Amino acid sequence: MNRRRFLSTSAYSVAAAGLPLSYVREIADRTAAARAGQTIGAAEVAAVRDMVRLFSEMDERHGGQHGRRALVQYLRDNVAPLCRGRFRTDEIRRQMLSAASRGVHLLGWKSYDAGQQGLAQRYYLQSYALAVESGVPGHDGFVMRTMAMQGLKLHRPEHCQVLAETGLNRVKGKVDVQTEALFRVVHAHTLAKSRQRQAAVVEAERARTLLAADCGDEVPFWALAWGPPAASVYSRNAKVYETLGDRRNAAEQYARAAASRPAGYARIVALDLVASAEMQLKGGGIEQACATWNRAMDHMDGVRSVRTRKAVTRMRSDLARFRARGVRSAADLDERAVEFLAAT
Repeated sequence: MNRRRFLSTSAYSVAAAGLPLSYVREIADRTAAARAGQTIGAAEVAAVRDMVRLFSEMDERHGGQHGRRALVQYLRDNVAPLCRGRFRTDEIRRQMLSAASRGVHLLGWKSYDAGQQGLAQRYYLQSYALAVESGVPGHDGFVMRTMAMQGLKLHRPEHCQVLAETGLNRVKGKVDVQTEALFRVVHAHTLAKSRQRQAAVVEAERARTLLAADCGDEVPFWALAWGPPAASVYSRNAKVYETLGDRRNAAEQYARAAASRPAGYARIVALDLVASAEMQLKGGGIEQACATWNRAMDHMDGVRSVRTRKAVTRMRSDLARFRARGVRSAADLDERAVEFLAAT
């Protein structure tokens, strides 16, 4: 985080996406905890978790371009010294490194939201190294899951299925059913992208079954990166359906995901609704799509996100032919989009 070149020259690399499978020792060495400095206890771990949770909530409410420098400074000036401290127990050390990994993972997500995919990938690799060093079961697999999701988004599927499957194998029998569902649904998406339709449907159904079987077990801190697991599963299931060409189910699952998010998750609710509207439009429902897009834009006020801007720009393009035909709802929505883009 102190190296300017790290920030300015990072480019997304398909080869780098495969690194977690072999684990780069040099990265691990940089993140290993030195046994020196202050004595760290459970209170310090709780404080770091609280701060990372606060930054996560801020990110969801205001977008990835808000507060990124503050998060870098907090991790560099506060969390890094704690990771180099002496710990009361080895379990506290593991939890501190895991909390630090979650913070760096959030930096990766904020960079992703800002359109800096290479930088996001570099942060994910650092997050992975911390997760491996922590030894917390499943956390390293969660970062693999994130890297698989990034590869899918960038249409670079080369390592995605292996990353998703390896991550899933690292959590089976070690986490609660909601967390396992998060892994299974991303695996389902990679299967759908590789045209393994039946296997994708089966895996997506397993994820839904796991959600239904939830017994209220505690979800690990690291698995709450995007809020309640159920909403993330619905949203990813929608992507499975979309990939398989089932627009109706995709639209319904995106809408269900948006409705399941906590208050304040403005950006992701907006993006879920945008995706639902796009499915509705492709299904021929222009009025329904415009209504959903308007709901999405209701959540975009105050959000600084490259992804929301791209979504609105894409919406204008999708609606162009309807404006030309004189469809009033499309024209009104376009006016609102123009004002939004000018303000952001």
